[in-house]
Amino acid sequence: MTKNTPEFPLAKLHFDNAFTRELPADPLLENMRRQVTGSCYSRVKPTKVAQPSLIAYAREVADLLDLDKDSCMSELFTEVFSGNSILTGMDPFAMCYGGHQFGNWAGQLGDGRAINLGEIVNSRDERWVLQLKGAGPTPYSRRADGLAVLRSSVREFLCSEAMYHLGVPTTRALSLIDTGEPVLRDMFYDGHPEEEPGAIVCRVAPSFLRFGNYEILASRGDKELLKRLADYTIKTDFPHLDQTAEDIYLQWFSEVCSRTARLIVHWMRVGFVHGVMNTDNMSILGLTIDYGPYGWLEDYDPEWTPNTTDSVGKRYAFSNQGLIAQWNLVQLANTLYPLINDATALQSTLDNAYTREFTSGWKTMMANKIGLDRFIDESDTHLIKELTDILQEAETDMTIFFRQLAKLDISETLDISQVPEQLIQAYYRPEQLTPVYLNRLHKWFKDYRHRFQAGSITNSARTALMDRTNPKYVLRNYLAQEAIDKAANGDNSGVHELLELLRRPYDEQPEMEKQYYRKRPEWARHKPGCSMLS
Repeated sequence: MTKNTPEFPLAKLHFDNAFTRELPADPLLENMRRQVTGSCYSRVKPTKVAQPSLIAYAREVADLLDLDKDSCMSELFTEVFSGNSILTGMDPFAMCYGGHQFGNWAGQLGDGRAINLGEIVNSRDERWVLQLKGAGPTPYSRRADGLAVLRSSVREFLCSEAMYHLGVPTTRALSLIDTGEPVLRDMFYDGHPEEEPGAIVCRVAPSFLRFGNYEILASRGDKELLKRLADYTIKTDFPHLDQTAEDIYLQWFSEVCSRTARLIVHWMRVGFVHGVMNTDNMSILGLTIDYGPYGWLEDYDPEWTPNTTDSVGKRYAFSNQGLIAQWNLVQLANTLYPLINDATALQSTLDNAYTREFTSGWKTMMANKIGLDRFIDESDTHLIKELTDILQEAETDMTIFFRQLAKLDISETLDISQVPEQLIQAYYRPEQLTPVYLNRLHKWFKDYRHRFQAGSITNSARTALMDRTNPKYVLRNYLAQEAIDKAANGDNSGVHELLELLRRPYDEQPEMEKQYYRKRPEWARHKPGCSMLS
């Protein structure tokens, strides 16, 4: 590594800390766990670590910050983004927020292991907040240590960037740093904690504000501060809205609803399951935020959740994500009611800007997944419902099935006496392909071909539409776990290779196909980290 010098871009980052400048701070500076009232944040510094070393950085995020390769490979970069050094202009803080967790109000939560270093404005006049996850305790850590382990940090780093390249709105990840210190964790919550390698991720986003930032203020009856925070958010993150309009808060809520609807449609498109859709994990900007026990559908099971805590209730299962987002928006509407005082307008906005937009977006997305350029209610409702039912009858890999479906030439009659050769690799259990199943599948192909012929799109255009809708490569849990296992043994090559693969998830990448374009192996079906997570 090179020593960072003043001419390096890292030393010239332009900080403009509007959040801490314009909103009230916790008056206590002592870093002790407590209830924080009348404030939006507490100033707190990261905890220094013993021997930090850079595992990986994302060059695309570095570009957002006007940082070059030399800066990212410098000693100063590692020191700053491990929390050991504070650059001139940084103003570190942790945010105060609350939230509904699994449907119940949990009171104050806050940034328990996240510390915002500051806000930079880049050469394109874009505002980016830099946040360290796993950099030590804050006043909101409750009984926790504020640290993060390597396994969760690798998953967050890789998935943040994977989602961006998939076209899914998300927070970003600049860097992944090994702290050189062990962290004690009870991975299975069975009373047998073990030491694991510690790590820190630098997350980057225009804002890390969540529904819970507003909920905590409303729950305490602090209307004045709720209004200040809402006004700040609109001015800073929604400047295109008419700030002088009488219905400005309703306009703002409408856009939050629309952004959230689009986000969830993207999740459903690529088979992503967040796992913890609590209101404190819902971004006010409609970004995917907080990559905890997330997962990707392997076999198409709408009731699957990656979260062991949710394994019984399945509140946050794949098929429930649209309804849960709506429920969370209802809680936000209740929070904003003191600023709007019109329940009818709030309900109408929710119906139009979320429910209708989500339903319309989901229909268009599902039509695109099977190569139709538009959704026709009379024919396509049944066609798509029948397909998703069929996918559940035999254990079928969602990613591979839709990607391979594009390879069928349905402009010609399909003579099907068995599963088409192009699709066979999507099935986990060939013995489930019974005559009854095949008959149902063949009937669907017949209806599908008939619907295709009724449209105006060509077979080549259909294939192109499907290939840019259905990714070939996603961050399957077992792939992330393999990279984690290597990194835990000092080999970061798995992280680097996955980061490179996931930069082009819709491209064929034939050199990667044998290793990465395949179903979850049987050994990973129940392996910790590869199936469900806590």
